Amino acid sequence: MTASAEDFLRRFHDQRPEAQSGLSLSGPVVGDGRKSYDVLADRVAGARRVLDLGCGDGLLLETLAGRGAELLAGIDLSSGELEACRRRPALADADLRQGRAQELPFADGSFDAVVSHMALMLMADVPSIAAEVARVLAPGGTFAVAVGAGPLDAAEVFLSFARPMFDKVPKERQAPQTGDPRTRRRDGLDELLAPAGFGPVSWDTLVLDLGGPADEVWQRCRDTYYPVSTLDDAQLAELRAAFEASTRELLTEDGRLPSGAKMSLAVTRLRS
Repeated sequence: MTASAEDFLRRFHDQRPEAQSGLSLSGPVVGDGRKSYDVLADRVAGARRVLDLGCGDGLLLETLAGRGAELLAGIDLSSGELEACRRRPALADADLRQGRAQELPFADGSFDAVVSHMALMLMADVPSIAAEVARVLAPGGTFAVAVGAGPLDAAEVFLSFARPMFDKVPKERQAPQTGDPRTRRRDGLDELLAPAGFGPVSWDTLVLDLGGPADEVWQRCRDTYYPVSTLDDAQLAELRAAFEASTRELLTEDGRLPSGAKMSLAVTRLRS
């Protein structure tokens, strides 16, 4: 990720520090009932010392604290997100740093587990991140990552109208490209992590139910996708009108609009 991409993400999250956990990822896992943060936290159950890469507003760290983790640390580009983290009573003693995952400010072997929820997929130079995660993990430590795997239902309709609009935004205002697409594939993630000493990843794909009243689904979609922030008021109004017209037939009898997202969960261990 270039400096401009990191600057874009930093500004976005400084302005919307609770958008991702508060709106976009608030739905339960279909057929399970847990939230995605709970599922990820359960993958590192028993870990006493845990680091969150791209910790956001701290919801995952708070979830880990509730499961008995004793030493919690987080790193994020956004000072706004970190301020939201520090407002959580459960994280009063957490070690929260503003910085980059490519240059972790933690000592060797500091953690039993490292987690990342919908953040690694936005980062560049993943081999450097993998090397840093391996450095700060204790031998045999766990690296657990959640990455996006695509929209469903109303969210897919939203993107079908939004993407052509993103392309029409003047180049100086367009959202920069972020992340390495290999992080969204099992073989790609293995390719990125294996040289740092990690074993093959386990891989599960979950479906999040993000449906609800039409206005709520619109707001979730608007807050989920970074390039939406580059649209002007007229484009947003046009996008909303197209979205509402095209999803009307999806509404259920009780006024609920189906929407969702697929998420892949990868877990690996550092070879001893």
